[in-house]
Amino acid sequence: MSISPNVPTPQESYTYETNTGTPRWIAVLFGVLILAVVGLAYEGHSAQTQLQTDLTKAQDQNKLLSAQLDQANTRLAELKGNIEVTQQKIGITAAELAKARSRAEAIRNEQLASDQKLATQLTAVQSETNEKIGAVSTDLGGAKKDIADTKTDLETTKGKLDRAQGDMGVMSGLIARNHDDLDELKRRGDRNYYEFKISKSKTAQKVGPVQVTLNKTDQKKGKYTMTVFVDDRSIEKKDKTAGEPVQFYLKGASRMTPYEIVVFDVGKNDINGYLSTPKEGVGGGGGGGSSAPAAATPAAAPAAAPSAQPTLNKPSSN
Repeated sequence: MSISPNVPTPQESYTYETNTGTPRWIAVLFGVLILAVVGLAYEGHSAQTQLQTDLTKAQDQNKLLSAQLDQANTRLAELKGNIEVTQQKIGITAAELAKARSRAEAIRNEQLASDQKLATQLTAVQSETNEKIGAVSTDLGGAKKDIADTKTDLETTKGKLDRAQGDMGVMSGLIARNHDDLDELKRRGDRNYYEFKISKSKTAQKVGPVQVTLNKTDQKKGKYTMTVFVDDRSIEKKDKTAGEPVQFYLKGASRMTPYEIVVFDVGKNDINGYLSTPKEGVGGGGGGGSSAPAAATPAAAPAAAPSAQPTLNKPSSN
């Protein structure tokens, strides 16, 4: 007995058993796909809705812009018509417009040139002003120096004004040594001052409220002798020195500041200096309220001198 394999014939069909159940992951994948499709559909719908809204707004805005454009075109047309009418009325031609433009350009160029010229002038003026300011500053510096020098000179002049003891043992006020010093004393106004120049003579010469006779001089020694006539009396001042305060009182004025004569220079036949009298009642004495005394006339004088109140004016020399 032969054993042969059981080989199916081609006509025979083969049937295989398979598992008919669906795997779980396919179901999950299918669910995810569905959700994705739904999400995409929702996003697409939202985008379409938004796009539709934007499109509507754009259409509305476009309509508004179109309306504004139409209005602008209408205004432009009206303006153009007005311009045309105006041009027709005033007869402006293209040549005239070109001429006007040319004239405007010429005016502009002239203005630019004028501005440039003005800027140049302003620069020059500023430079000149700066130079003048510098000069003024220099002058001010010089003026300040002059003022300082003048102040120094004034202080020096004041320093020259000193005090001295008079021939009657009374300390005098400030003494002037020359005409400039006397001017300084006059500016101070503490007393009355009468500048004089007296020559030797037998006739008395008036100096302020008194009269004076120059008896003799010694130019080399700077000494002189004079006689003062006051209150109907004569007072001889003998061998006095230049710069020495020669003092005398009026009657009843012993408690007052004395009158003083100071001689600057002693010449061969003359002297020059000044008389200083107190301000509180010249010639008044201590009695108070009395009038100025009459200066006594010396024996050589022909007539009595009139009474007079002293003034600050420089008396004339006889």
